[in-house]
Amino acid sequence: MSQTHRHEQILQLVQQKGFVSIDELVQRFTVTPQTIRRDLNQLAETCQLKRYHGGAGIPTSSITNTAYAQRKIMQLSAKQKIAQRVAKDIPNNSSLFINIGTTTEAIAEALLQHQGLTVITNNLHVASILKNKEDFNILLSGGQVRNRDGGIIGQATVDFISQFTVDYGIIGISGIDQEGQLLDYDYQEVRVAQAIIKHSRQVFLATDISKFGRNALVKLAQLREIDRLYTNTSPPEEYLVLTEQADTELVIA
Repeated sequence: MSQTHRHEQILQLVQQKGFVSIDELVQRFTVTPQTIRRDLNQLAETCQLKRYHGGAGIPTSSITNTAYAQRKIMQLSAKQKIAQRVAKDIPNNSSLFINIGTTTEAIAEALLQHQGLTVITNNLHVASILKNKEDFNILLSGGQVRNRDGGIIGQATVDFISQFTVDYGIIGISGIDQEGQLLDYDYQEVRVAQAIIKHSRQVFLATDISKFGRNALVKLAQLREIDRLYTNTSPPEEYLVLTEQADTELVIA
């Protein structure tokens, strides 16, 4: 296969899946990891994709997030693995916040085998996933509904969240920078996530590997404010150092 043809297929896979790993591409094209790294670097230099640790993904903006429908299928297998691992650490009969995001929606799916949970959420999709569990108590916040993804935001949402103190706050993010800042795109969504962090006894952050080194406009929190970080593969060395310095437990699904 020519390099041009391989580049075309790599770009197609990135568009379809949102993120592809070097190992996956090595197996698919029967070439060396060095060849794939060179391919990805060349495509990244022309801004056709974004290089991440261990692979590549769709180029992203620091101002605008990827569309919800696309995010829903991106890194789906990784999100499901992360979700199962998070669910394993949530005891029955506990209380929790679950915020906006496709990873947190996967976690809601994984929690359906639990008993006696009280879930407070500002995510219409999470509420819909959990609503038929008769032994669950689901509380949906008030506020402004974002039609693009079913997220609920605004001051009313912050006020609602602030009434409670729960066992676990489960949040997702759009990016983690190299200084350990957690980043997102919507300042109103960020304010809700900050309220969740403030009113949770333990805070679990669930994010796939493509979010490491990804930029977004609004600062949400520092890594040190997170008790446990769940991801699907070991992040780059500088992030291992950051999690250790922040005293944040790193869990690889």
